[in-house]
Amino acid sequence: MSEKPSTRWKWIVTVVVIAAVAGGYFYYRRNRTEPLAFNTAAAARGELTATVTATGILNPVKSVLVGCQVSGTISALYVDYNSQVKAGDLIAEIDQRVYLAQVEQAEADLANSTANLELQRVQARRSAELFASKLVSGSDYDISLATLHQAEAMVKIKQALLDNAKASLSYTKIYSPVDGVVISRSVDVGQTVAASFSTPTLFNIAKDLTKMQIDAAVSEADVGGVSEGQAVDFTVDAYPTRTFHGVVTQVRNSPTTVNNVVTYDTVIGVTNSDYKLKPGMTANVAIIIARRENAIKLQNVALRFRPPEGAVVLTNQLISLSQTNAPVLVKGKGKGNIRTVYFLAGDARPPALRPVQVRVGITDGIATEIIEGLKDGDKVVSGVVNNDSAAAASSNPFGGGFPRR
Repeated sequence: MSEKPSTRWKWIVTVVVIAAVAGGYFYYRRNRTEPLAFNTAAAARGELTATVTATGILNPVKSVLVGCQVSGTISALYVDYNSQVKAGDLIAEIDQRVYLAQVEQAEADLANSTANLELQRVQARRSAELFASKLVSGSDYDISLATLHQAEAMVKIKQALLDNAKASLSYTKIYSPVDGVVISRSVDVGQTVAASFSTPTLFNIAKDLTKMQIDAAVSEADVGGVSEGQAVDFTVDAYPTRTFHGVVTQVRNSPTTVNNVVTYDTVIGVTNSDYKLKPGMTANVAIIIARRENAIKLQNVALRFRPPEGAVVLTNQLISLSQTNAPVLVKGKGKGNIRTVYFLAGDARPPALRPVQVRVGITDGIATEIIEGLKDGDKVVSGVVNNDSAAAASSNPFGGGFPRR
């Protein structure tokens, strides 16, 4: 039996009514605009320090690479790693036998040339007597004089060869050129060193480990704020809870480019009286480029705030620096960038935002110095409460400008 038409129409009307009610409810919920609420941050006095961060390597201020000028086999070593040495101390020897033989040969050659010189002198004297008595021709006399001069020259040559052989023999003993500490040793007893093409390195001696330096790589974006005499704080991985101190002694002009990143070597002088710092350690450096002892500072999140969509901004009430009588808190009025922050305009509902211009100075990455435009205790908007999309828009530094009222 088929259902009655009136009953079927009742069901259709009921379904349509329920669908309309549900659609209206969801439409109302989706398009309902919750009133905006804002977080605030207060400007407050305090110390503010601006730094430039970099990494660098600790090195001795002066280190000497000790090599050898002659080739041979290492016959003795008198120092090792970390040995304390004085200038002139014997630190190594090369086998001398070959060089002793060269000295003996040079001495024999010199003795032979000296004997020949004595003979030529006797012959030249006799030839002079015979030439005076007209018993020899002038050409024979000239030959005897020339032979004498050749013998004299040969003696000088042999003497020079002997001096060279003695110098080579002296080079077989390696002496420390400075007072210091042996950082590294590159040879062992029995090892052969060849000085034919370049000077082989035997030792690396640091002159004074109580005075060290950091060679820090400062990026081109930060190097403009770095200058000699600035204080430096740094840490090393070996002592993570201890902060060491230094001073910038030199900013070198030679650039270093790695992967299209340009850096400049900044030399930082360090006192290492307790010998805790060792050559080669990596230092995490913070160069103090500016410091304010009693500055008015504001959290950076407040400076980054931008009104979200739907916020009421009193665009016709922008307060510029020329309209304020805010005191200048540091020397140099007119310096610094101008930024815009927002006050809550009274007790308006919904809340309205009133823009105010401020002049900012240095920043430590968390807070920024307010040179002009705010006073201690002023509260400015820093974010949106309970509105994820609005909060994201407010923190976007590229967010849109003032919506029209």
